[in-house]
Amino acid sequence: MWIDPEKCNACGLCLKDCPLEVISWHENKARIGEGCVKCRTCVRVCPKEAVQEIIEEIPGAVICTACPVNCRIAPERSGACRRFLNRDGDLVRERPLVSYEEAKPSLLPSPSPLIREPLITAIGAGTTYPDYIPAPYIVTEPREGIDVVTVVTEAPLSYSGVKIKVDTDVFIGEEGAEIRFDGRPVGMVETEEYGSKMLAVGGVNRLTGKYGFAVARAVAALANRRAVELSIKKGARLTVQAGRPPVIDGRSQERMRVGCGSATAGLFAPFFQKAADEVIVLDSHITSLFSHHAAGRNIDMKPTGLRLAYPLSTPGRYFGAKGPGWGGTSIVHPLEIITNVDPAKTPAGTRLLITETTGEKAAYYIFDPERGFMETEPPPEAKEAVRAIRETCQPSKVSVLYAGGAGGSARAGVTRYPLKLTRAVHDNKAVLTVGGAPVFVLPGGGITFYVDVEQVQPGAFSWTPTPAIIAPIEYTMLLKDYEEMGGHVEAVKPFANVRGSVFRQKRSKIR
Repeated sequence: MWIDPEKCNACGLCLKDCPLEVISWHENKARIGEGCVKCRTCVRVCPKEAVQEIIEEIPGAVICTACPVNCRIAPERSGACRRFLNRDGDLVRERPLVSYEEAKPSLLPSPSPLIREPLITAIGAGTTYPDYIPAPYIVTEPREGIDVVTVVTEAPLSYSGVKIKVDTDVFIGEEGAEIRFDGRPVGMVETEEYGSKMLAVGGVNRLTGKYGFAVARAVAALANRRAVELSIKKGARLTVQAGRPPVIDGRSQERMRVGCGSATAGLFAPFFQKAADEVIVLDSHITSLFSHHAAGRNIDMKPTGLRLAYPLSTPGRYFGAKGPGWGGTSIVHPLEIITNVDPAKTPAGTRLLITETTGEKAAYYIFDPERGFMETEPPPEAKEAVRAIRETCQPSKVSVLYAGGAGGSARAGVTRYPLKLTRAVHDNKAVLTVGGAPVFVLPGGGITFYVDVEQVQPGAFSWTPTPAIIAPIEYTMLLKDYEEMGGHVEAVKPFANVRGSVFRQKRSKIR
């Protein structure tokens, strides 16, 4: 690689991003030094197209095939990821294999089996307010001869919201776009995780903001597994319901993609080899050109002379563009992806298959030098390749995680020393559940948790016009640990005494 000093504007991006730090300043211009592996990072970040690729072999270099970058690694040097060393012509991992015993993290003891499940849930329990009074139900019962206690309350949580996972490759809106419910903003589009769009609705700033009531209604409905209609600014209209397929702009989504375009090329390479001379998998993240892709080259596919519209990432892999077209891309008609065809590398009769990562849409073409690619009926081998993709996909569905912060005043209904409860939860001496469902407690301060709402009974959540979400929370622990943390032992009752009871709020004076 070589940097043209006439074009270099000394922006420094190549120095900052070079993974091997082999670029330095020379007379206020960037210069590539020894150790370059041709990873092309500098090519991709340079705003002035000052980096030129020199066609020359590095003596003794080995091409690394551990990823699509294909670094050319000189003797006794490492690739861009700094994992593999060229030692006497062999690529050797730079650190030995580590056993679990050597890497074993310092894990906390697992919670005792006696306290993993609550004696009762907080569904129908009533609430604690003002916060200093004991929780509405504090019950005990022996398990295997040891007394266990469960403290329950339906806690009003302002610090809460939902994270929504929508399995689809369909474009729904830009990252950061506003989400509306009943015409009012309640959240935003976050990012994408593999084959899913991630949305955030709620949170304390939205609950306490101008549209807090709409936010509370939306969060409670989603947590209760009800169908909710949302709209995304400059994007799609959605109907989302935990456990059900998403409906996007009126169309139910049936399949979650099996992988990005590059992963699809690798997964189905034997099918593609039989299906056509060239296969393009359209995907908004990575679109693949099979014969140029590592998978195609590995099974001796002869590269065609097609050039694609998207920016090149690594050989056979192209950064896609999001839009309403095939595979969630900007390509509405599949042949729009091709910008140029080199007839010297693409003879007459070349067979081309274009497909989405879900196999929902596919088209088959034959190349005619005079007329270009002409669509025709796909042969059985092409149909089988598309069918294999389609049948490997999982069903699309919506998943909803309720995220709550229970580290505040609601702890006072459990114990006189709230910090001791927090420590007990993080030390696995007290197990937090929501409506009887297991939760993931985030590390760090406070008690912040995620719970899959599909594990909680519908109707367990509600909202109050403070506004806040009412969540059923249970803490289960050994009675002796409850006593040590300063729990309200005077309010403890045998489980048999409260089974099937109905909570009645005590009258109190409000001044």
